[in-house]
Amino acid sequence: MDFIFIEELRVKAWVGIYEREKTGPQTVELNLTFGVPDSAAEHDDIGDTIDYAEVAARIRRELGERHFNLIESLGEYVVRMLFEEFGAPWVKLKVAKIGVMKDVRRVGVYIQRSRAGVVVPPTA
Repeated sequence: MDFIFIEELRVKAWVGIYEREKTGPQTVELNLTFGVPDSAAEHDDIGDTIDYAEVAARIRRELGERHFNLIESLGEYVVRMLFEEFGAPWVKLKVAKIGVMKDVRRVGVYIQRSRAGVVVPPTA
């Protein structure tokens, strides 16, 4: 199975439970890997795959408009979007807040999901 990856997508997002996190958006970094049909490469047609530019634009728009208390909820929202709106058969996502704790570069979660019956392949 083929896959697309998007690395170090930085987005302004409303996420957090602390008052300081509710005063404005903060930068989150997303690393995504998601499955696409093998036929995309055969036909050389964007219609046979998932347009990564559309995925990035949709994530930017949604995370800029919604508030999430937990980074886990933000991540699950992105995974559902890839399933429901883009038809991805499986998704691996790493999402992190940057610089929210003293002496910590990032704090975040890894999420790995697939549709029923789809095995998520290992990736490098």
